[in-house]
Order: sequence, then structure tokens, then C-alpha cells
Amino acid sequence: MRFSGRLIACACVLSALALAGCGQKPAAGDGAAGTSPTARPDAKSAANGTAATGVEKVKPAPGTGNVQGKVMYNGKPVENIEVKLCEEFNRFLGGCGEKFHSARTDAEGVYVIANVEPKVYKGLLARVFETDSYVFATTGITGLSSAKYEVTPDKTLFIQPTNLFKGDLKLLNPKAGGKVSAQNLELKWEPYPDAAYYKFSLYPEEPTVISPHVKERVEATSFAIEKPIQKGTYRWLVEAFNGADQKLSESGENIKFTITDGTAP
Repeated sequence: MRFSGRLIACACVLSALALAGCGQKPAAGDGAAGTSPTARPDAKSAANGTAATGVEKVKPAPGTGNVQGKVMYNGKPVENIEVKLCEEFNRFLGGCGEKFHSARTDAEGVYVIANVEPKVYKGLLARVFETDSYVFATTGITGLSSAKYEVTPDKTLFIQPTNLFKGDLKLLNPKAGGKVSAQNLELKWEPYPDAAYYKFSLYPEEPTVISPHVKERVEATSFAIEKPIQKGTYRWLVEAFNGADQKLSESGENIKFTITDGTAP
């Protein structure tokens, strides 16, 4: 979820979104003479599929640790992105709060949050360009818990790449607040740059109604609704992806319309 705010959450192991890495404790490898050591994941983090490796940009000061990662958009590194390491984190009450460490990405998209106290941190946020929105990683099947990041003394914790996505995909039909017929209903949205395909979802406001379309993949920028659909109010969302299955953008998160003559509940 986004934080403005908006916080954008993603499942920690979902590589298609990979909005932030899922931190685990790495074990430092041996570096060749005159080179920076490469960190390797420990067995636990490797088994979970959440570990990252890399070459240290800078060494942490004695007794402290570093957190290093990379921020990408559409497969390319992004410069000057703010990243926050949170001592505490609440996705519903302001994200990091006041206790955090921060850094910005360089021309290669790499950030280093240097010389932090060794302990477990409760969240890692990356700002979505110059907006007031952030992305963060979650863990578990339900994705309700933010990923944790254990920093150990004299080591660098490497985070999986963070793939940003925007929130500027434009929906064309139905309009927000519109009242439409289920007959010949066609969803339409604007084409998004570099998008190879889209996924759209219809979320009924009535919790007892089951949506016939959730994360339905289409290559076009429209979709004709042919399955029976109950009347009522629906929130709809469209997401754009590139050919590498990286999410590029999504529509506004609270766009609703009402079907006036669908099937009876």
C-alpha cells in the first residue's frame, strides 16, 4: 500500500512486484585482495528465497552495520530515490513514524544506509519518485506483516532490488461514480508506455458478492464484460506490466462505479 499518504505493500517473495527486498541476515564471504567482499546469504534466508548478495559500496564503522540495495523502475536504475529504514513500523498509522535512518540512491540506483545500530528493523520504505507515496515489502501468505531486517555488527545487509511502480494509469470507462448497465459493458483505459499487458480487477462493495474478474490478464486496453455480474457498486483497478512482468503503474485505488441492472444478489 502507499503512504501519503499511501503505502504500497507487496508480498516479500513476489518477484513480479519485488517492491522491496525481504531482509535476512547474510553471512559475509571472503573477498579477494584489494576488492570489497561479497556477502552471501545464510542457509535460512536462502531456503526462504529472500536473500540478496552484492559488493559493499562502503564498509560499516566498527560495531555498526550497513543496509544496501537497489531501486529500479521498468528494468532501469533510478537515481535520487529516498529510502527509509524504520525502527518501528505501522502500515496503518503513518509508516515509519519519527525513528528511521535514510539514504538516497546514486546514479546506479544503489543506496547505502550506513552505520546503523545492529538490531532488527521493522520496515524498509522507498519513495515513489517525488510523490508522497512509498512502497514496502510484506511477509506471509496474507501479506499483513511488514518484512523485518536484521542488521548485524560489522556487516552489510543486502536487500533485494526494489521495483517501483507509479499510480498514474488513467481509467476511461466507466468513470468514477458512474452508473452503468451490465448490458454491453466495456471497461476501457488509456495505453501505458512500455506496457506489454494489463491486469484488471473488479471488487464488489458488498462482501457477499464474488467478483468474476480479479487480476484478469489482457493485452488490450479494453475488456468487454460477458460473464454475469451482480448489480451493485464495484471498485475497479487496472495494473500495467512490462514484458519482464515488472509492474509499471496502476490506476487510482478508490475508483468506483455502480451497475444498475445486473443479476440479483
